[in-house]
Amino acid sequence: MTTPDPTVAELLETVRRLSERVDQLEVIVARQHPPPEDVVVAISAAVAAFFGHRAKVKQVHYRTGAAYAQQGRAVVQGRHNVYGSR
Repeated sequence: MTTPDPTVAELLETVRRLSERVDQLEVIVARQHPPPEDVVVAISAAVAAFFGHRAKVKQVHYRTGAAYAQQGRAVVQGRHNVYGSR
């Protein structure tokens, strides 16, 4: 049993639905936060070990803004031993 060839209208509808799905996926990807630098380094090392040569990180986008800066400061300041307990 063979199926008939799709009409132009059916193909246009399929392209429209696929375009909507791509738009939804782009929104989801745009909301994701970039990985921390140590994660990027770990992934690069794993790729280098797998392929047997030095891997290059082509592109990483870091968020800028008050919340991101505040989180970075909290991480750095949390590493200090304030009370000196031994």
